[in-house]
Amino acid sequence: MPDAAPDPATPPTPDPPSLDVIVSLAKRRGFVFPSSEIYGGFASTWDYGPYGVELKRNVKEQWWRAMVRERPDIVGLDAAILMAPKVWEASGHIQNFTDPLVDCKACKQRFREDQLPNDGRCPNCAAEHSMTESRQFNLMFGTHVGPVQEDAARAFLRPETAQGIFVNFENVLTSTRRRLPFGIAQIGKSFRNEITPGNFTFRTREFEQMEMEFFVQPDSAPEWHERWIDLREQWYLDLGIDPNNLRRDVHPPEKLSHYSAGTTDLQYRFPWGWDELEGIANRTDFDLKTHAEHSGKRLSYFDNDTNEHIVPYVIEPAAGVDRAALAFLIDAYTVEPDEKGNDRTLLKFHPRIAPTQVAVLPLSRNEKLSPLAQDVWTALRPHWITQYDETQSIGRRYRRQDEVGTPLCVTVDFDSLDDQAVTIRERDSQEQVRVPIAGLVDAVRDKLGF
Repeated sequence: MPDAAPDPATPPTPDPPSLDVIVSLAKRRGFVFPSSEIYGGFASTWDYGPYGVELKRNVKEQWWRAMVRERPDIVGLDAAILMAPKVWEASGHIQNFTDPLVDCKACKQRFREDQLPNDGRCPNCAAEHSMTESRQFNLMFGTHVGPVQEDAARAFLRPETAQGIFVNFENVLTSTRRRLPFGIAQIGKSFRNEITPGNFTFRTREFEQMEMEFFVQPDSAPEWHERWIDLREQWYLDLGIDPNNLRRDVHPPEKLSHYSAGTTDLQYRFPWGWDELEGIANRTDFDLKTHAEHSGKRLSYFDNDTNEHIVPYVIEPAAGVDRAALAFLIDAYTVEPDEKGNDRTLLKFHPRIAPTQVAVLPLSRNEKLSPLAQDVWTALRPHWITQYDETQSIGRRYRRQDEVGTPLCVTVDFDSLDDQAVTIRERDSQEQVRVPIAGLVDAVRDKLGF
């Protein structure tokens, strides 16, 4: 039987924009700037501008809302970046947190061996058979704590936030009196001395993670693993990611980390191809057992039903804030005709993650309009992320707000002085509706959905 014809009402998913287009827009519109740019920049480091920082904050807030605020079984934590070096010895990071490093003898560039092309050529200079023998390179950044640089004071910048959760397991369990299953969530900075960072903010040496460790009865771990894969995938879809740009990648046994009984990545279709967005792993009881062994502390849960101590298994959804923000930015990028048939660029952000949710635009800079427009802005500011803009023509301001992803623009015109009403313009449809200023907050809440 032949395949059914595609539904003509459902347009095909367009190819993602080129990375150059995204990088250009990000700098021009104040999402992301090269770090230390006035000094020539610093490799693979980025600063988030006024719109980028709001996008990142919104991504984190939506994650925290879904993982902690809306669930009865997860609490939060903010562990220190600097931890006792023994933490990383116990976790295996000092011994095992490595990548295979090779050098090109011709151009002296360094690469991860597992990311070299199959033809053996150097990705930088195309020299053949020029690579050195592989050697293991530890990805952790070392530092010294205290005024004297000696071995006793050596520490590391954490390469992941998860270990701060595991070493606080007993503290959280005792202070909150949780019963299985329960989770501990954390958002924070991590650092990895990547050999080959790149693809804009996708792979950097300093990044932010959103991780949650969900502690469960060992025999229920496979079921909870599948459940968390579904929940995490739905989170991206609910915030507007095109389902055609999201897929699952189940790790085969030979690809699993030493602690994992099963890992599934959520992959996004980036401009360079499918790549990891978030990993959901069944970490078994490895972390709690190894920290108990090395610290001499009992890290277990007393089950009142069986009257025995058990070491829970752990399901870990781990996502990168920077990768998620980049995926939302790429997915939102749209070029389509405006009302005159000309191309307009817009970012179709979900309202909850849009860097600006409502823009207030007086029709002109006329001094008669400014006081009323300012009053409208004051009324909206407590409820949403807002912006006031009175520069350039109203048409150009609409286009600027489209390009930074603002869902709604509120225009104050000369009629507003008489009828005490304003015009709400919707970003995606470009439709406009007139509403009384007295009911503006309710009208905006209805359109945004929150």
